[in-house]
Amino acid sequence: MEKVVSEAEELPKAIVRRVVKEKLSECSPDYDFNVHKDAHLAFTESARIFIHYLSATANDICKESKRQTMNAEDVFKALEEIEFSEFVKPLRASLAEFRKKNAGKKGGAAKENEVKKKRKIEDSSAKNGTKTKQKKEDNHKEEQIEEEQEQDE
Repeated sequence: MEKVVSEAEELPKAIVRRVVKEKLSECSPDYDFNVHKDAHLAFTESARIFIHYLSATANDICKESKRQTMNAEDVFKALEEIEFSEFVKPLRASLAEFRKKNAGKKGGAAKENEVKKKRKIEDSSAKNGTKTKQKKEDNHKEEQIEEEQEQDE
């Protein structure tokens, strides 16, 4: 009897295939492995089941802490609880590296969005013929500078 898995629960086969192939080539760089279609299916299904088991365990840990939002610490504790504690240290290192790599991107994107919002507000106020508070302040500063320059002359 074949179990039917919803499309939402299916893991991308190409990604699973790539992960398996990369890991096998790391383990035996001098040997070229071929993996049968059934083996790929077994890897995919095993990974899906592992994710379900890990997420359910992490969810239980989250509920025990009386929280609704699961975080990385819940996943680490779940790994330990299901006796995969050897994964916690490399996972923490990988997560720290990911956060470090993406910290600049997030800050840059936030600044870019802020600039876009500011421009949008300025554009809409220019179309309406009104001045924003910032524009009024800028104009006031410019007037003050001009007055100071005139007084210096």
